Amino acid sequence: MRSFEIGVVLGSWRSTTDGTTVGWAEIRDLALRAEAIGFDTVWSPDELLGRLVKDGPRFGFWDGIAIPAALAAATSRIKIGTWVISSLHRNPGITAKAVATIDEISGGRFVLGLGAGHAGSGAHAFGLPEDHIYQRFEEALEIIVPLLRTGRADFEGSYHLARDLEQLPAGPRPNRIPIVLAGHGPKGYRHAARLADVWSCYAEERSDVAELGPRVVEFEAACAEVGRDPATIGRSAGVVVAPLEPAGASGMFGTMIGGSAEEIADAFRTFRDAGYTQLEFMLHPQTAAALEAMAPVLESLDGD
Repeated sequence: MRSFEIGVVLGSWRSTTDGTTVGWAEIRDLALRAEAIGFDTVWSPDELLGRLVKDGPRFGFWDGIAIPAALAAATSRIKIGTWVISSLHRNPGITAKAVATIDEISGGRFVLGLGAGHAGSGAHAFGLPEDHIYQRFEEALEIIVPLLRTGRADFEGSYHLARDLEQLPAGPRPNRIPIVLAGHGPKGYRHAARLADVWSCYAEERSDVAELGPRVVEFEAACAEVGRDPATIGRSAGVVVAPLEPAGASGMFGTMIGGSAEEIADAFRTFRDAGYTQLEFMLHPQTAAALEAMAPVLESLDGD
């Protein structure tokens, strides 16, 4: 296993202004190629329906549980992760059951990425809660984490309930499925420091260590606050990479990492040097050619 892991996020989003859809066969083929190239993890987002930018086109997504389960069945070595499951979308006990099921399908290769989710047009359209989003997430943690770590949860909150709930069947790795908690800000940092195997954040304006580097310092301060040795928890950064574009190109998610393979590898190294233990990158564009262009990046990093 690499000391600095690299994973690729394979999305399924398509908009009202784009008639094409990313089909399952395309996602499967990209995942299989990512596995052959040697990436550590393939990640699948969990979104429903909404706008990626204000007043922009409306986007729809394939289901965030079904796609990882299918990827788990189609691959054989690469880890499969959710980037990240929205606790707003699902009952927490059923989420834990889905996690154990996908881990069973994968033969113990699943990584649970979990976050609060967000209200918006998707939540409104599906009739999901639109208030107290973070409080609902905190209660969901009181059920999901015990189920995955001890096999049982008993909790009664304002939004979620588990009555002597047992994780049965437990899957191939009882109490050991890795938990990645997405957290921005003091509360998110503390929850991850207390409960996660890996803390995760993502670029909001620039896929650059100048934006993401200071968050490691803030997170390590949260670790000290809750009594967690920061060396015992992984740190993950989500970025956008455009291997067919020049360095500094801009996209829907702000400034992307681009340029030659060595320029991209050097950019990845800055995250490693800043204290991150892994990167998850969204590929722009999500095509076979762009993924193939990432192979020499991985080769360069493996040579370190």
